[in-house]
Amino acid sequence: MMMSGWEIIGLVSSALAAGAINAVAGGGTLLTFPTLLAFGTTPVMANATSTLALVVGTSGGMFGNRQYIPAIRPWLGRFLPVSILGGLIGSALLTRTSNQTFGRLVPFLILFATLLFLAQGLFRRVPGARTEDLAPTKPAHIWGAVIFQFLVSIYGGYFGAGIGILMLATLGFIGMSNIYEMNTLKTILGSLINVMAALWFIGAGLIDWPRAGVMTVGAVTGYYLGSRYSQRIPPARVRQLITAIGFLISGWTFFQQFAQ
Repeated sequence: MMMSGWEIIGLVSSALAAGAINAVAGGGTLLTFPTLLAFGTTPVMANATSTLALVVGTSGGMFGNRQYIPAIRPWLGRFLPVSILGGLIGSALLTRTSNQTFGRLVPFLILFATLLFLAQGLFRRVPGARTEDLAPTKPAHIWGAVIFQFLVSIYGGYFGAGIGILMLATLGFIGMSNIYEMNTLKTILGSLINVMAALWFIGAGLIDWPRAGVMTVGAVTGYYLGSRYSQRIPPARVRQLITAIGFLISGWTFFQQFAQ
């Protein structure tokens, strides 16, 4: 398949921006998915192709955040199994159902996650609600986080827009306070979810390989730049940026719903 210069520029640019956004908060799918649609890719194939390009791109994000991996290693054993299983279930659902019904939930999920993330700061100011009270050693918090991650993983395998914000929200409530460690854990878990989905989509023959290859170049660069340079921003500013991205993505998806 021959692609025009404008198409290559559009695909690379959208993937680069999506990788940078995913490295900070999540929601990059909402850039790559409509770009692929604009260049004539069918909806299901656009979703699958976007997933593959962005999951390869996460290697750049993990390399940029590699110094935080030792700190989050204890959480990986708890979250990896449910992330893998949920990603497989969600991707299987996509190949068997329509995007229409589930797509209507996307704006509400992203808005809820953004409000939840925003509420973390208020919650920590309540007397007696210190970070230590949310210690990840408490069984109730561990199981609640694991169940929530499983549900997020199913959604991530199905479509995935905004899963980064959903994961950041729950990680904050279980006691994680270092935004860079949270971003690193979110990136690793999100990549695993998308790996499972991408493998399923490859097996189902849903990948537009030429476009996936072009977008991967932009995604790897975007993830690396986003993860590396976001560390130079004060944590409070990163949280503000994440909240702003969440509201923008939610508003955009609500607009898409009402515009149809």
